[in-house]
Parts: sequence; structure tokens; C-alpha cells
Amino acid sequence: MQGMLCLHAALLGSLLVVVGSGPSRALPAATPVTPELVQAAEKEGAVNFYTSVDVEVAERVKKAFEAKYPRIKVAVERNGAQRQFQRLAQEYASRIFNADVVNSADAAHFVVWKRQGWLAAFVPEDVARHYAPEHVDPDGRFATWKGSLCVAGYNTKFVTPSEAPKSYADLLDPKWRGLIVKAHPSYSGTILTETSVVARELGWGFFERLGKQKVMQVQSSTESPKKLAVGERPVMADGTESNMFTLKEAGAPVEIVYPLEGTPFVPSPTAVLERAPHPNAARLFQSFLYSPELQQLLIDEGGERSLHPLARERPGRKPLGSIKLLTEDPAVIADQADEIKANYTRYFGT
Repeated sequence: MQGMLCLHAALLGSLLVVVGSGPSRALPAATPVTPELVQAAEKEGAVNFYTSVDVEVAERVKKAFEAKYPRIKVAVERNGAQRQFQRLAQEYASRIFNADVVNSADAAHFVVWKRQGWLAAFVPEDVARHYAPEHVDPDGRFATWKGSLCVAGYNTKFVTPSEAPKSYADLLDPKWRGLIVKAHPSYSGTILTETSVVARELGWGFFERLGKQKVMQVQSSTESPKKLAVGERPVMADGTESNMFTLKEAGAPVEIVYPLEGTPFVPSPTAVLERAPHPNAARLFQSFLYSPELQQLLIDEGGERSLHPLARERPGRKPLGSIKLLTEDPAVIADQADEIKANYTRYFGT
């Protein structure tokens, strides 16, 4: 067991996903879950969770929290990362402070929200004890709740393993013209990160050529695996690994491809809002999100990647440590998001 924890810790240290910036400093003191916090949260009786995670996963999180704390009801507001970002901006511009805890598949959003002073300083005990520094904002404003991989894939009814694409470059083969499904960075935070790292590695010329492949364009990174599973397109250029796990393990004829050039790693943080209407319930919920029990649920029922060293990877899935990962500093995406979306739209449309 000790060897497993050391291996996991070494793996986390190798990811090099920076969620904060600036000089190294001590985190704010961790806040334990005390009877007093639970009592204050129960008195508020509600928590509003804004999230971009797949709706089925969000509902499982809600159910698990309410089972543990039945006097507190969770309202889930689920949307794509970019639309979630726009919604929160519109609400705050109108001085509507409804969100308690916010999650996004675009870690750059937390860089922006921190700059705007919207995020409360709050560090759950599990984060302070178990999470690598590169996954925790140095001021304690947010932390990586889960990791997602943006993968490629194919439908095994129509494509054999030998002929399936094994790299991003393989997607440019003329034989896949009109046969590829792909998600859009203007909607999906996962795809925004993927677009950034792939453009960095392969250049925008790759997307220009891929745009000529008559790609089926969908919005969400959770939608493209579903299109693949039902055979609307036999090849997927990008989609969320967790959805592919869920579909494959349910018997869908899909297979994951981890591109030879590398697989984009997408940190998905959460944070408590400074203007949270239920501040105690928000802090209790945030602590629950990083608990070993919830992190294991994300793996077992959501197909996600946990960064908690006490959570165990599910047998039969490719270990994270064996995958070549492509990572990006969220601050880079925050500063270049409009340019990334504009470049992509030039080749794929809105």
C-alpha cells in the first residue's frame, strides 16, 4: 500500500499542471469538517453547484452528498464550460449571487475569476494533506477536483484496430473524409484546452487541414463519444475519456485512442464563491468533493481521473502513468482564449 501511494505521488508530481501562478507561498490554513460547520450548513439547508461535468456524474455527486447530509439539498446547474462562464458573468453583472460552488472543465476560468476577486480562500483538509502543489492555487482559491483526458476513438463495428487512426496526423488521411466527429472549443472547456495544446504541438496548419475533412461538428466533448457510439461517425477526433469509459463498459462498440503525439490532460477545478449565498454549506460541499469517498465515486461511476492518492484506479483502464500527457498552464489559455477560438472558427465555423 505504501509503495502504491509513493508511486501515485510521483505520478502527480510529473503532471506539471500549474493551477496557480506567482511565487511559492504557504497555503491558507486548511479548514476541517467540524460538527459546528455541519450544523451551520444544515441551518442554511441548500447549496447551489454550477458545473460543467457530465450531467449523470453531477447527479451522482448530488445524490452522494444528500445521502451523507440529508438536511442539505443540492441544486445542480449544469452547462458547458464556456456557457457556464458566460452565465456567471451575466449573473454577477446583474448582482445576482446564486452560485455557491463552481466547477469548470476550463481551468483558465479560475484564473479569471481569481483576478476578479470572485473566489473565496478555502482549503479543504484533504486538499492540504494529499494534493500536489501544482494542483492547488497558492492562495487557496481553487484546486483541481478531477482530471480529464481528451482522447480520440473509433467505432469497432466499422473500423478495425489495424486501420484505426493512432495519431492526430492519421486523422488527415483522405480515407476519413466525412467520417469524423469533433467537438468545439467555443462551447467546451475540455476542447479549448485540447485545441491549445495540439496547436502548440502540431501548429494551426493541422487544424486547417483537418477542417477540410468534412468533420461533423458538435458542441460538447461529452457529445462526440455518444455520436461515435451510435455510429453517426466511425471516428472521433476528440472527446472526454470518462464518457468513452462509461460507454465501452456498458457494451457500446467504441475503443479509445491515446494519440501518439500525446493526450491532452484537462484539469477541472472547483471553488467556493466569495459571494456564496450559503457559505457554510458551500464549504462543506467543497470539502466533500475532495474526500476519498467522492473521489472514488468519480472513478468508479463517472470514469474520471482522480488526483487523490487514496483513490484507486479501476482495473482494466489504462493507467494514467502509462499515458504520454500534453499539459498547458491555465493562465496561458486565459490570456489567449479568444485567439484560440477565433483561429479554430476560421477552419471549422461557429
